[in-house]
Amino acid sequence: MRCSFGLAALAALASSTYGRVYYEETFSDPASLDAFKATEARSDLGAIKLSKGKWFSDDENSIGLQVSEDARFYAYSAKLNRPFNTKGKDFIVQFTVKYEQDIDCGGAYLKLLPPTLDPAKFDGESEYEVMFGPDICGSTNRRVHAIINYNGTNNQIDKVVQPRGDQLTHQYTFWVKADKTFEIRIDNKVQEEGKVEEFWKVLPDKQVADPDAKKPEDWVDGPAMIEDPEDEKPEDWVDGPETVPDTEAQKPEDWDDDMDGDWEAPMVANPEYKGEWKPRMIKNPEYQGEWSAPLIDNPNYEEDEDLAVFNIGYVGLDVWTVKSGTIFDNILITDDIDYASQFGNSTWADYVEKEIEVKKAIDEEEAEKLEAERKAKEEERKAKEEAEKEKAEDADELDENDDVKVDAESAEEKAESVEEKAEAESVEEKAEDESVEESVVEDEEPVEEKVDEDKAAEEKAAEEKAAEQAKADKKAAKRAAAKEAAEKAKQAAEAAQKAAEEAELEDEDEKIVHDEL
Repeated sequence: MRCSFGLAALAALASSTYGRVYYEETFSDPASLDAFKATEARSDLGAIKLSKGKWFSDDENSIGLQVSEDARFYAYSAKLNRPFNTKGKDFIVQFTVKYEQDIDCGGAYLKLLPPTLDPAKFDGESEYEVMFGPDICGSTNRRVHAIINYNGTNNQIDKVVQPRGDQLTHQYTFWVKADKTFEIRIDNKVQEEGKVEEFWKVLPDKQVADPDAKKPEDWVDGPAMIEDPEDEKPEDWVDGPETVPDTEAQKPEDWDDDMDGDWEAPMVANPEYKGEWKPRMIKNPEYQGEWSAPLIDNPNYEEDEDLAVFNIGYVGLDVWTVKSGTIFDNILITDDIDYASQFGNSTWADYVEKEIEVKKAIDEEEAEKLEAERKAKEEERKAKEEAEKEKAEDADELDENDDVKVDAESAEEKAESVEEKAEAESVEEKAEDESVEESVVEDEEPVEEKVDEDKAAEEKAAEEKAAEQAKADKKAAKRAAAKEAAEKAKQAAEAAQKAAEEAELEDEDEKIVHDEL
């Protein structure tokens, strides 16, 4: 945990050993947010609050100003401890940014505003001296803004400095030196440096091409390479032909010159062919390069002592963000880079490793949570599939039970049909017997009229009796077979009916068990 005594010591050193501090804010004081005044120029501002974020390295040190609402503009400004005119001095603005929300589109830069600012009217059109900090929108539109105002015009640095887009806290430093050179640092590492006038094209070039110069008539500006005039083609160089007749080919035995014409060997690549010969290329000894007019001092150039001189009275937050969560912290404006380094170490560098450890633990926990959710969904999917499978199997069992019932009904109907058929055959046989008896009675003649035919009559009677006995035996056999078939059909029907009743009882038991579950 950061010691407040340490900050007090730094402040004391700043007033003695170091240069001057014009603004310093760590947001450790609960009242620190009161210094940031909301603009009255628009009513749709997002709210700001003090927060250490969802993860942090220290309860006190990690507290910063957080933009807390999605898809909103933010326009807030705070007054410096004292106005800062940077002429003849170094100028350093430094602060930390944490894109806690895994930024997709949003700025995290600060504007340094003149002392004449009216905070109530502060908006995107307000004049500013410097705009510095990261701005990210998508995967390609990313840069660290470093815009300086010169003669009322805002000028962006010519180079693109890439910001840090992860979810950790990073420190951004813009140092403009009194000698008109600069450095841009991220996490204490220099990302870009040089002369201000070479990276911000606000002044005329020191030198220009001489408008009166003309290219000399004997100037050779090409070609840069020429053929070697001393190079000669080797005597054994074969530059043709590319193809020759195949010496190993033979005329087919069935070739008929009269019918097929004169036979010619097929052509093959010439093994000695080396291609068209060309002399080797050498540098043109007379080549002088592309001509350009010599440079002369630009008569319109005038060094400006006020280049990169700023007059600052306020620090402003004027950004748009899609997803809220960005945290600004440890804002410092000073003229001493050594103090800025000490301040950065005590407020940011000393907590970097701890924050990385905390974030790693959170990421691992989140990964475990996601894995658990994945497994739970997988188990839910499997359970659902199993339930659907059981439901389908139950439906199949019901279909089988219905088939058993149908078979029982069919067997019962078959038994009834067999009985009816047997009864019908019995009635038919009885009718045939009665018809035979009537026929026998009609055919009988008085005994006295058959005296001469006794022997024949006896024989006929014996034959008829034998026929009747055979017919009676046949009927008895048919009745027995029909009775046996009817009995078997009846037993099958009873068995099917019993199976159907047992299946119904099983269905009812399963339904009761399912209901109880």
